[in-house]
Amino acid sequence: MATRMTKSELPQSLGAFNPVGHAVLAFSDDQASQQARREFLDAGFADEDLILYTSAELFPDLSEMLRQVGGAAGFGYQVQLMRRYLTLASEGVGWLVVYAPDDAHIEKVRELAKKLGARSAVHYGRLAQEDLV
Repeated sequence: MATRMTKSELPQSLGAFNPVGHAVLAFSDDQASQQARREFLDAGFADEDLILYTSAELFPDLSEMLRQVGGAAGFGYQVQLMRRYLTLASEGVGWLVVYAPDDAHIEKVRELAKKLGARSAVHYGRLAQEDLV
């Protein structure tokens, strides 16, 4: 089972952002991501399952990761996602990272992401990433 990530450490694999066991959601702005966090808490997620990022916090880290990403990861979906995230971050979206280690949690994230109008929602599994919206 994947372990919960912390705000201070962005998990990587081959130099690409890869938070296994988590879903990364983008909302229209920071206020919308804060409201989404409250909705996730109301839906039964624990406080430690939810990490908020502003685009200002996330953008520099992703830019640096993309510059240093390893050759093997450079052709994969992880890098495509990082590029998507950079584009969204440049638009000032708010981010919510949700610990979702199993199918029940993933389905709950999918439902809430759709309900709350997430602009992007991706779950990172051990072997693949899945778009949830």
